Amino acid sequence: MAPPIDYDMLRLIWWALMGVLLIGFALTDGFDLGVASLLPFVAKDDAERRMVINSIGATWEGNQVWFILGGGAIFAAWPFVYAVSFSGFYLAMFLVLAALILRPVGFKYRSKRPDPAWRARWDWALFIGGFVPALVFGVAVGNVLTGIPFRLDSDLRSFYEGTLLGLFHPFSLVAGLLSVAMLVLHGASWLAIKIERGAVHDRAKVFGQVAAVAAILLFALGGVMVATTGMGFRLDHGVDPAGPSNPLMSGTVAAAGAWLDNYGRYPWMLIAPLLGFAGPALALLGIRSGREALAFGGSAIGTLGIISTVGLSMFPFILPSSIDPASSLTVWNASSSHVTLFIMLLVTLVFLPIVLLYTAWVYKVLFGRITMKDVGANPDFY
Repeated sequence: MAPPIDYDMLRLIWWALMGVLLIGFALTDGFDLGVASLLPFVAKDDAERRMVINSIGATWEGNQVWFILGGGAIFAAWPFVYAVSFSGFYLAMFLVLAALILRPVGFKYRSKRPDPAWRARWDWALFIGGFVPALVFGVAVGNVLTGIPFRLDSDLRSFYEGTLLGLFHPFSLVAGLLSVAMLVLHGASWLAIKIERGAVHDRAKVFGQVAAVAAILLFALGGVMVATTGMGFRLDHGVDPAGPSNPLMSGTVAAAGAWLDNYGRYPWMLIAPLLGFAGPALALLGIRSGREALAFGGSAIGTLGIISTVGLSMFPFILPSSIDPASSLTVWNASSSHVTLFIMLLVTLVFLPIVLLYTAWVYKVLFGRITMKDVGANPDFY
């Protein structure tokens, strides 16, 4: 018996859920990456750096689960996307994972010895574990927007024809720097509400203001580049949203300016880029006026808007091909089967609310500012 939800609707639901998981990762582990990127600059001595580290020390592992969930969801719901992206971006993924491995090691080993040089090296390792993933994730998104150099043969085997250095071109670097600015702003806003007021708090606010302005300017620059450099892809004929998952059966062409099509077709989508600009502006206002909750809320809104802008601009594309547009992967041609998507949706409807409720409870229990006194007195701190 067929599932009670239509195949095209399930595909659309899972496209949206994939966006939810990516946004969830950016909103939670994103401020962890931002705080780690700021660590060597906002804290000048060992006590200050321990305070910064412990502002995320109790939650970073749980936040990282969103990254694992996102990878698992892509594997199960969009196997073609998983196969092409994880094989094509293998070296970039390896770079991200190598950087992320430094985080748990840095947290656990940094304070094992009192030697200042030992601790300084681990502080920079934590910086790398925050900055490199933030940059590479943005670079990857920039490459998705311009198209990935892959093709599929008649047996649906994928062949990637790019290089690691080829990923770093002007537009992808703008996207990478935007990602860094967005997450540094989120991290600075987190520090503003999580640590005691003082020197570190004030330095975080300064970096947050710079990151907010940078995020606005880089987001605007990225939009101008999308509109003027001719990037974009478009389906060249009608497709069956409930048709089989075979990328070679749907025609795609490269089309200058196509990433702007959806905003003319569905004007409500303009709310995404508006939030992308309004969020950092609100965060900047909150930081300057001393309203930390507004700053953190603004950075979260900006993150939501920027990521949503990418997804809505590209819909229904997920992974377009720059060398063979006919091989491009879309919402309609790259999903798992009807039954698989339905079973996964049932599981998600049960467990995702549990995850969200547990996460909310954890943050409620851990609510409160970290102080220098806590750093000196709490034996459980890093």
